[in-house]
Amino acid sequence: MYAIVRTGGKQYRVEKGQVLYLERLAADAGDKVTLSDVLLVSSEAGTSVGAPTLPSAQVLGTVLEHGRDAKVRVFKYKRRKHYKRTRGHRQAYTALRIDAIEA
Repeated sequence: MYAIVRTGGKQYRVEKGQVLYLERLAADAGDKVTLSDVLLVSSEAGTSVGAPTLPSAQVLGTVLEHGRDAKVRVFKYKRRKHYKRTRGHRQAYTALRIDAIEA
């Protein structure tokens, strides 16, 4: 059984027991989180597709940790103009373990 959920402007395919790295959620480590923006649920009985979401479906998970990804360097320059800029970015994430998919 799997589901497709939308969170943080992205879509993820999730299964029970999977660990997801999402954009930072406003929850503490150890908290239970409910993702209610479920677009599709597929099981042995069949596939249910929302229009755009399934109102009765939800995905339950537990927040494992918060952290930040590796640094991404952004370098811009213009040749022969003596223009160079270096910027860095570290994306914050939340590690979420999927506990159950309720359809």
